Amino acid sequence: MHIYGLTGGIACGKSEAAKRFVERGIPVIDADEVAHELLEPGGAAVDEVTEAFGEYILTGGQIDRTKLGDHVFRDPVARRTINAITHPLVVRVIVERCAGLAQEGHQVVVIDAALLAENGRREPWLDGLILVSCGEDLRGRRLVEKRGMTPGRARDRIEAQTPPDSKVPLADWVIENESTVESLHAGVDRIVDEILAIGNG
Repeated sequence: MHIYGLTGGIACGKSEAAKRFVERGIPVIDADEVAHELLEPGGAAVDEVTEAFGEYILTGGQIDRTKLGDHVFRDPVARRTINAITHPLVVRVIVERCAGLAQEGHQVVVIDAALLAENGRREPWLDGLILVSCGEDLRGRRLVEKRGMTPGRARDRIEAQTPPDSKVPLADWVIENESTVESLHAGVDRIVDEILAIGNG
């Protein structure tokens, strides 16, 4: 099985790109969705995260992802703590799902994850890395207009992440998502055609 990474900063259009990969028949495993599942009632990370952050992050006895997200995006120490707890669990689930997709006959899978290629290093198990890029000003406007964030909260979210441009040297493909959805889809389509050609080569 060939495994490709899809990464980019918040509000860069990565999720829309992931949808297009699925439309083209390539399965996508969303690392954020996996992490959310781990924090749902009964999830594997619930007890450890609650112990680490306390009842402040709870609403009705359950982890409130908005409260948790606001806290960790403002505090680098908290962010490292949550990543240390959830990252190994997320990787385990992704490995299991890749194995399941391979058994179903899929030859290609895309892993959608913002935390790929951090600290100037690319994961050795990736066959290729796709970066969706977009300027900070536009990303900030998207967070305010489409997700209802305040400008300050949007800025906190953007600044908490590794600058996507730092990942350009590690990427095999870069999609500049500064214009239309159709342009983004066209960029994904070109990559899909290349990936499928590699798989059939």
